[in-house]
Amino acid sequence: MNSATADLADVDVDDGVEHPWESREVRWSALAGLLLAVGFLAGRVEVPTGVVTGIYAASTVAGLRFFALEAIEELWRERRIGIELLMTVGTLAAGGLGEWGEAATLAFLYSISEALEEFTEDRTRNAIRALMDLAPKQVTRVRDGVQEEIDVGDLAIGDQFLVRPGEGVGTDGTIVDGYSALNEAAITGESVPVEKQVGDKVFAGTLNTTGAVVVEATATAEDNTLAKIVHLVSEAQEQKGRGEQFMSRFARIYSPAVLLVGVLVAFGGGMLTGDWSEWVGRAATVIVAAAPCALVISIPISYVAAIGNASRKGILIKGGIYLEELARLTALAMDKTGTITQGEPRVVDVVPADGHDERSVLTAAAVVEQRSEHPLASAVMVRSAELDLSIPSSETFETLVGAGARASSNGRLYLVGSPALMDDRGLALDGLRGQIENLERAGRTAIVAAVDDRVVGVVGIADVVRPQARDAISELRRNGVDHIVMLTGDNARTGEAIASEVGIDDVRAHLKPEDKSRLVAELAAHGHVGMVGDGVNDAPALAAASVGIAMGTAGSDVALETADVALMADDLSKLTEAVRIGRRTRRIVAQNIALGLVIPAILVPGALIGVFTLPIAVLAHELSELAVIANGLRLARR
Repeated sequence: MNSATADLADVDVDDGVEHPWESREVRWSALAGLLLAVGFLAGRVEVPTGVVTGIYAASTVAGLRFFALEAIEELWRERRIGIELLMTVGTLAAGGLGEWGEAATLAFLYSISEALEEFTEDRTRNAIRALMDLAPKQVTRVRDGVQEEIDVGDLAIGDQFLVRPGEGVGTDGTIVDGYSALNEAAITGESVPVEKQVGDKVFAGTLNTTGAVVVEATATAEDNTLAKIVHLVSEAQEQKGRGEQFMSRFARIYSPAVLLVGVLVAFGGGMLTGDWSEWVGRAATVIVAAAPCALVISIPISYVAAIGNASRKGILIKGGIYLEELARLTALAMDKTGTITQGEPRVVDVVPADGHDERSVLTAAAVVEQRSEHPLASAVMVRSAELDLSIPSSETFETLVGAGARASSNGRLYLVGSPALMDDRGLALDGLRGQIENLERAGRTAIVAAVDDRVVGVVGIADVVRPQARDAISELRRNGVDHIVMLTGDNARTGEAIASEVGIDDVRAHLKPEDKSRLVAELAAHGHVGMVGDGVNDAPALAAASVGIAMGTAGSDVALETADVALMADDLSKLTEAVRIGRRTRRIVAQNIALGLVIPAILVPGALIGVFTLPIAVLAHELSELAVIANGLRLARR
C-alpha cells in the first residue's frame, strides 16, 4: 500500500458518523441536557434539595466526560493549559460553590458546542471521503473474451474491464473499445458529460452515461486520480495557514493567562472583601467569559469548509496557506499556451517561397517535425496527414533549444525554426518578411522551413483562445487582481495579438522556462503573485510564485504534485472561482475573528463588576461559538 493509500486508510477509520445522534459525544451531551432539564423541573415541584443536587451533579459529570478528560490529558502529556481546562475549572468552581445548576448548565452547553463542532468538521471532511464511494467496489474484468466480476482492488495495471451505461469507472484507464459520454463532475467539477472514444483517458469515480466501453487500467484502485484527490484534500485540510498557526500560538499563551487572571480575581477579591464565595463565582465567570473558543476555531472551521467545497468544484487547494495567498493575490502571471489558449495549435496559413507550393513546404517541415515533441510540430503533422503527404523518414534529428530543429534525409539538410533563426544563419527571407509580419500581427506563430540552406516557405500556426478567457480576465480584475501578465515563448506580435483578444495589456515574449521563473520572482518581490501554467513545463515559475496554479491536471501526477492549487479541468472559470473562494474565506474569517474578540471584550468586564452571572456568560460564550461554526460552514455550500 503506497503512502496515499495508507493515509486514506487512516482517513477512513473515523466513526463514520453521518447523523448527530450517532456521535458518542453528542449522546453524552444530550444525556447531560436531559438531566439538566429533569433537575430544573424537579426543583420546581418540591423534590428534596439533595435529590435535585444529585441530578445536577450527574448532568455535570455527563457533560464533563469528554472535555475534562481531554483537558487533563493535554495538561499531563503536553504540559499545556487549553480551553478545555478553563471550562473544566469554571464548571468545578461553580459546583464547589454549591451552584450545581450553573455547573450543569456550563458543562452541557460547552459539551454540546464541542460535540457539534467536531461533528460538523467530520461531516465536512466526510463529504470529500465520500468521493471514494463513487468508484464501484466491483468491476467486470474482460480476459480472453471472458467476463468476470472481481473486486476493484484486484484489478492490475494492464487489465481490461467493461463499463456499462450507468456504471462508474473503477480506476483510471484508456478506452480500447467503444464510445460513450462520461460525467466527470467528481474529478473536474464539470457536470456536462464529455464524449470519449478509443484512445481517450477515463478516471476513477466518473460515471458512464450512454454506451458501453472497454477500458485498459493504467492505475490501481489505491493509486488512481480519485484516490490521490481524496489524499491531497484530506492532507490539505490538516495543513495550517499562517492565521491558524498564529491563533494556535496565541491560545497557548492566552489560556494560561486567563487561568492566572481568574486565580488573581478570586484571591484578590476574596482577600479585599472577605466574601470568598462571591469572588470565586466572579472568577469562574471571568474564566468562562474569556475562554477563546470562538476565536480559536474561527479560522480552521472556515478553511476546512472552503477547501472541501473547492475540491467538489474541481479545485484542489493544498492547504490553508494557499487559501490565504489566493485571497491576497494582487498580480497574476499566466502562461499563454495551454492556459489562455487551448494548447492545440493548428496550421492556418502556408506561404510558399517562389517555386514552391503548400505541399512542398509542409513536406519539408514535416521531415523535421515528425521526430519532434513540440506542440507546433504536432500541428504540422496533423495538417500533413490531412493532405495525405508522403513524408521521407529522417536519418538524423537535432533540437535547437528555443529556436527550432533540424534533420537530414536522403542526403539533404532540413531546417525548421523561427525567422530569427534563419537570420542568424544568414538565410534570405526578403520576399517573405512582409507575409511573416502579417501572420504575426494576426496572432499566428510563423515557422520557416528551409532545405539545404534555401528557404522554401512559411507555415502560420495558431492556437485557439479558450472561450472563457476574456470573461475570466475581466472577472479576475473585478476580484482585485489588478496586474495580469501573459508569459510566452512565442514572438511579441503573436503574444500581443492573443493578449489583446482576451484583455491583457502586459505581454512578455520570447521567454525560456528560466526567464518565466525569473520574471515571476521579480513580480513576487513587489506583492502577492500567482502563476498559472500547465504544472510540468512551467514548474520553475510555479515554484517561484506566491501560489502556483496548474490547469487541466486531471490524470497528471506531476501537476498534482508540483502545484499549490490544481484546477482539474481545462476551464479558466475555475481560476476565477478559486480566487473568489479565497476572497470569500478571508471575509468570513474576519467576521468570525471579530465575533470572537467582541464577545469576551463585553463579557469579561461585565463579569468582573458582577453584571454578568455565570449562566449568562456561559450562554453568550457558547452561542458565539455556535455562530462562528455556522458562519464558517457557509463556505461549504455549493
